[in-house]
Amino acid sequence: MHHMTLAEIARALADKQFSSAELTQNLLTRIEQLDPQLNSFITVTADLALEQAKAADTRRAAGESSPLLGAPIAHKDLFCTQGVLTSCGSKILTGFKAPYNATVVEKLTSAGTVILGKLNMDEFAMGSANESSHYGPVKNPWDLTRVPGGSSGGSAAAVAARLLPAATGTDTGGSIRQPAALTNLTGIKPTYGRVSRWGMIAYASSLDQGGPMARTAEDCALLLQTMAGFDAKDSTSVDQPVDDYLASLSQPLSGVRIGLPKEYFGAGLDARIGEKILAVVEALKKLGASVKDISLPNMQHAIPAYYVIAPAEASSNLSRFDGVRFGYRCENPSNLEDLYKRSREEGFGAEVKRRIMVGTYALSAGYYDAYYLKAQKIRRLIKNDFVAAFKEVDVILGPTTPNLAWKLGEKNADPVSAYLEDIYTITANLAGIPGLSMPAGFVDGLPVGVQLLGNYFQEGRLLNVAHQYQQVSDWHKQAPSGF
Repeated sequence: MHHMTLAEIARALADKQFSSAELTQNLLTRIEQLDPQLNSFITVTADLALEQAKAADTRRAAGESSPLLGAPIAHKDLFCTQGVLTSCGSKILTGFKAPYNATVVEKLTSAGTVILGKLNMDEFAMGSANESSHYGPVKNPWDLTRVPGGSSGGSAAAVAARLLPAATGTDTGGSIRQPAALTNLTGIKPTYGRVSRWGMIAYASSLDQGGPMARTAEDCALLLQTMAGFDAKDSTSVDQPVDDYLASLSQPLSGVRIGLPKEYFGAGLDARIGEKILAVVEALKKLGASVKDISLPNMQHAIPAYYVIAPAEASSNLSRFDGVRFGYRCENPSNLEDLYKRSREEGFGAEVKRRIMVGTYALSAGYYDAYYLKAQKIRRLIKNDFVAAFKEVDVILGPTTPNLAWKLGEKNADPVSAYLEDIYTITANLAGIPGLSMPAGFVDGLPVGVQLLGNYFQEGRLLNVAHQYQQVSDWHKQAPSGF
């Protein structure tokens, strides 16, 4: 059962090949046996999962037929989940049990999904390797000495190791797509505003977006269909009808125009990854797509712009964690100022402190215009590049990451080198467009991902291209040995 995709599970449950309770127990047993190698879960909600599975079986017996009814998933541990520890991978949220469900959690729970637990992540989603978590690093199931990517590394590792068929993730600068690429998964970051951020603990509010991670485009479409939609509780949610993503999967690719940015294939890209990406291009051409060279001239400025804007927003968002109302509090504070200082000093990890300090500096008097305002102007230029490109092409294609998964600890002494691993993914967040990563093959036994970028609210087109490619390839079917 654990080798089945989410769509296959949905069909099997509908055909009564097994019950949700049987499937859930099977996966809980696998998590207990195998997750100690990976550290992908922060919390396993076994009792809740079995209770929800039995309720789903009862609903099916009564005639309900929702495709996600009884399907087991897990949530990245920054989605508030009522009565369950929600930690953001940080010591400062020690003991915090959310009093409500995030909209994404609520929608998926109402659809009948079974929550197996909360997944490990870089602290407050700040990282590209899932090594900054207070609960320890997550390991890549393809090579336990390597990182799974971040910040949604727990989600990626758990799905790749067949501990569950799908999971939620969030993407601020590539945190769904980059770990999907490094673990051989499909993951999609929707258009900004397509999926509600209410109850999703913020890192950088103008960049964060939730999305699904699974083994296939079909599975991502199945989840996104439920996750997407307007939410009055989220002021950035867009009131626009949700497309039928599943229906769009089967459309032929004839007439689809694919753009290849010259900036994606220059210095910095591992040549072996480049070969895999070009092989995907050839396969898509055989399926009827046409290819055109394009340029995104301001991409070179994306990393510095992002690492001003995101930390600036983080410094504001994380000011609420002060040891007073919830979470970690230092022992025996001498006064209120001491309480604030020591609670934050002891509660936040090194990477989070680094970004708070950078963000506070960028927003300070005398530096706002020099850094933050200039970064926002660059952001507009990057968006304009995409607007111009999508007048010529329907989809932009390139590598998801410039390198393969690196060794655990390899980049800890040089955080900037880790930041550069997001060079191809950050632009989609700055512009607010949707992006998807899908499996493109292997180099030295390690997965390679190809990235597809689309125009605003064109998630269906990205899922369509990925699904059609997955009909003529089998990279997404490969599983890591030992799992």
